[in-house]
Amino acid sequence: MSSAQLDYYATLEVSRDCDGATLKSAYRKLAMKFHPDRNPGDSSAEAKFKAINEAYDCLKDPQKRAAYDRYGHEAFTQGMNGGGGGGPFGGRGADGFADIGDIFETIFGSAFGGGQQRQQTRRGADLRYDMQVSLEEAFTGKSTEIEIEVSQSCDTCDGSGATPGTSERQCNLCHGMGSVRAKQGLFVIERPCPTCNGRGTVIENPCRVCRGEGRVDKPQTLKVDIPAGVDTGTRIRLSGKGEAGQRGAPPGDLYIFLHVKPHSVFEREGTTLATRVPVSFTTAALGGCVEIPDLDGSTNRLDIPAGIQSGKQLRIRGAGMPVLQGRGRGDMVVEIVVETPTKLSRRQKEILEEFKATETGDECPESRSFFAKLKDAFGG
Repeated sequence: MSSAQLDYYATLEVSRDCDGATLKSAYRKLAMKFHPDRNPGDSSAEAKFKAINEAYDCLKDPQKRAAYDRYGHEAFTQGMNGGGGGGPFGGRGADGFADIGDIFETIFGSAFGGGQQRQQTRRGADLRYDMQVSLEEAFTGKSTEIEIEVSQSCDTCDGSGATPGTSERQCNLCHGMGSVRAKQGLFVIERPCPTCNGRGTVIENPCRVCRGEGRVDKPQTLKVDIPAGVDTGTRIRLSGKGEAGQRGAPPGDLYIFLHVKPHSVFEREGTTLATRVPVSFTTAALGGCVEIPDLDGSTNRLDIPAGIQSGKQLRIRGAGMPVLQGRGRGDMVVEIVVETPTKLSRRQKEILEEFKATETGDECPESRSFFAKLKDAFGG
C-alpha cells in the first residue's frame, strides 16, 4: 500500500481528535526515529520517513485536515476526466464554491475571474505569551527579557527549504500554476495543487536541517518594554517576532498578554487604587492624620476629620495608577475602619468610665435617633 493510501492519523500514531501540540510532538518523535541520517541504507525507514512527512504536512494545516477528515484521501485526488475531483466539492467546503465568481470561473474558465493564481507564500503564525507583573511593576513600568522557543528562519538554507546549492523547480503536476482542475459532472473544479500546495514549485532536495520547511524551532531571547499604567488584559505587540513563515515568508507577530497579580494592600479598578485603613476610636473622635505608602515608595498624608464614622471613604487626588500612554494619575480611595480597642489598662478603663458618666446622648446622634425610632415603633 502506498503512503498516499495510509491513514494519516495511524501513520503519526495519534488519535483523530488530537490537538496541534500533540500532533507536532508525535511528528518530531517519529521523524527523528526514521530520519535517513539515522538509518543509512534502510529503504523501509526512508519510506516511513516520507509517509510521516506527508501525513504531518496534511494534518498540520487546519483546512487540509478538515478536508481529509471529511473525504479522506479523495479530498486530494486529481485527474481531469474521471479523476473524481477530490470529494463531492473538490475540497472547497459544503457549498463547493467560495462565491458566485467561483461558479462562473469553474464553468466558463478564466474569462470570468482570471483563473486561480499561484498561492502566495504563507506568512508565519502570530504567537501569544502570557506574562505576570506585580502592581508595583504595573505602576512604574519596566523593561525585561523573556526566552521562548519559536520557529525561526533556517540558517543552513537561509529559509529557502532547499539543500544549499540547489533550488526549487516547477511543479510537474500543475506546471507552475499552483492549481489543478478536475471534471465532475457538468462542472470543472479548480483547487490548489496537492503536490506543491499551491506554490507552483517543489523542492527536490529538502534541507536536512529544516526538512524543507525553511524554518526550525530554537530559543530566542526578546526584550519587552512594559509601559507604566498597564492592567490585566493589556496586550503588547512585538512585530515580526512570531513564527517564521514557510520558505522565507514574512514572520508573524508575538503578542504579550499581561496579568497583574493581586496586591496585599491595594485593590485596583482602572486607574483608581482602593484600600482600607484602620484608625483608633480616639483618632476617629478627635481627628488626626495617617500616612499611606505609595506604590513608588513615597507617602501620602491623609487628614482624618473629627467624628469620622467607620465605612467613610476619603479620596486622595492624583495618588492612583498612571494613565496608560497618557498623562496624570487616577485617585486613591481610602475606606476608614474605626477600630475598637480590645486591650485596655486599668487607667484607660477608668478614663472611659469617667467619659461614660458625662455622656448626654448628643455625642452619638445616630444612636440617639435609632433608639428614638424604636421607641416610636414599639410604643416605648
